[in-house]
Amino acid sequence: MEGKCVIDAANLVKIYQNGTEELKVLDDVSIKVLAGDFMAVLGPSGSGKSTLMNILGCLDVPTSGQYSLDGFDVLKATENELAEIRNKEIGFIFQKFNLLPRLTALQNVMLPLLYRGQPEAEALALAREKLTLLGLEARLGHRPNELSGGQQQRVAIARAIVGNPKLLLADEPTGNLDSKSSEDAMQIFKELNEQGNTIVIITHDVEVADQVKKLVYIRDGKLYENH
Repeated sequence: MEGKCVIDAANLVKIYQNGTEELKVLDDVSIKVLAGDFMAVLGPSGSGKSTLMNILGCLDVPTSGQYSLDGFDVLKATENELAEIRNKEIGFIFQKFNLLPRLTALQNVMLPLLYRGQPEAEALALAREKLTLLGLEARLGHRPNELSGGQQQRVAIARAIVGNPKLLLADEPTGNLDSKSSEDAMQIFKELNEQGNTIVIITHDVEVADQVKKLVYIRDGKLYENH
């Protein structure tokens, strides 16, 4: 549903203890993402953007602050609930693709569905459908080392969307791609967003940030609406 709040995070602080020193990586960050948004969080290396992504993706918890995902209070969740959220509610796309090298493209995409107990035949059909949608129908049986960087990223995108998550989180999704593959990946994100997917891209690349509908900046752990 357009306009519904998918991410509602307020006053997020993340402090890492380094011996006696405290390192504040996120400093009072508040961010809202609505259903159907196509947003980028743009910032240089060391700005806190990966830490923010890890918290939004339920891979880490803040030192303080509030975070609800689709109305659910994430910070009150048990480890099992967090694992379920990561599996069902969020699709992750990483810079290094994070594909399992021994599995084929098809098996990599099936994996999240099998983890949640979907029957194998159903998982197979859905994985095949998403890979075909992304133009990889001729590569279903190929392992990651038999695919180009652009093809591996498309497998990673197929894996992220196969379970119809409420949110797609992409961490530097074009960081390991050449310029043509980067353009292709961004075109896929645009099409996915047009189909109703809510997407947040974490990036340091201004060219990527220029192609989204909403842009926020992160610098020294603080979030800015305007540069």
